[in-house]
Amino acid sequence: MGVEDGGRVDLRSDTVTMPTEEMLAAISSVTRFGDDGWGDDETVKLLEAEAAAMFQKEAGLFTPTGIMANLISVLCHCEKRGSEAIVGSLSHLCLYEQGGMATVGGVHSRQLPNNSDGTIDLGDIESAIRADDPHFPRTRLICLENTHNHCGGRVLSLSYMRRVREIALANGIPTHLDGARVMNACAKLGCKPAEIGEHFDTVSFCLSKSLGAPIGSVIVGNAEFIARCHRLRKCLGGQLRQVAVLAAPGLIALKRMPSRLSEDHDQAKRLAEGISKIEGLEVDLGTVETNMVMVNVSACCESAEAAVAALKEVNVLTGIMGKGILRLVTHHHIREAQVQKAVEAFARLAASRPANGNGAHA
Repeated sequence: MGVEDGGRVDLRSDTVTMPTEEMLAAISSVTRFGDDGWGDDETVKLLEAEAAAMFQKEAGLFTPTGIMANLISVLCHCEKRGSEAIVGSLSHLCLYEQGGMATVGGVHSRQLPNNSDGTIDLGDIESAIRADDPHFPRTRLICLENTHNHCGGRVLSLSYMRRVREIALANGIPTHLDGARVMNACAKLGCKPAEIGEHFDTVSFCLSKSLGAPIGSVIVGNAEFIARCHRLRKCLGGQLRQVAVLAAPGLIALKRMPSRLSEDHDQAKRLAEGISKIEGLEVDLGTVETNMVMVNVSACCESAEAAVAALKEVNVLTGIMGKGILRLVTHHHIREAQVQKAVEAFARLAASRPANGNGAHA
């Protein structure tokens, strides 16, 4: 079973993965169910405890989605309306979550420019922290993202995260990590989750992306904070009932999948190297750090949308990251055969779409 069935190669995201056989077995073997709204589903409590232990935090909370996990985290850090959270201008929180912190919680986002590697200049962060002045919102939170989605899966270094933490502590401001793919960061850095978690008061991470579970995210932090998160989850419609069927594969994802993520990174490098050799396509090999590859198709296609449509015709599915830019994401269904098919599809795309000297179609 997998997204490559029928010859299809699905590189749109690592959210498209199917559960492993062990995950399916875990789902079917659940015999004890409880109502998570009452706190008596033992399987989800095991999952939350396992996640918290990995990051050396006191407690965890399962949520249906990563966007809900981020929203809950930000709003529980910024409980007073008119608060401000510092975020990157290219962060998932800024670009892809409907401005939920403002829409739902009345939290103002202070958007600072992301560098191409996903970092925010430390000086910009220090300068953005507001003085106690009635003209300004109060700076209540600093948010980082690791790995950084819009920057192509780039990884923030431990030293960088440490410096941001030092700035936050000096100003009495908590830090939150959107760690949707934080396990990929751990694989790249060769570190344990706790070595990243120590630089943040809270971390949210996805079970359903590179870890391959069918659904869910987890927030980890101290016990008092997680209790407030649980209360807000209820308000947002995220109270769960017999959630063991979701938590069981999540436990397998936590225990089995992190150790194999370097395989996805290797396949991404092979994919990037293969495409980089094709005339008319551009890949910056130096930016391929985890499981994402950005391909500039501007020189051979009139648009990214046209490239996506042409590749889809030969059963290679890709996503769009910007004008003329495709995003390819490897995951546990992508092996050498799928990489080779994708490279061949890109070669046909470039060969069939000659461009004029201005990079546009004649």
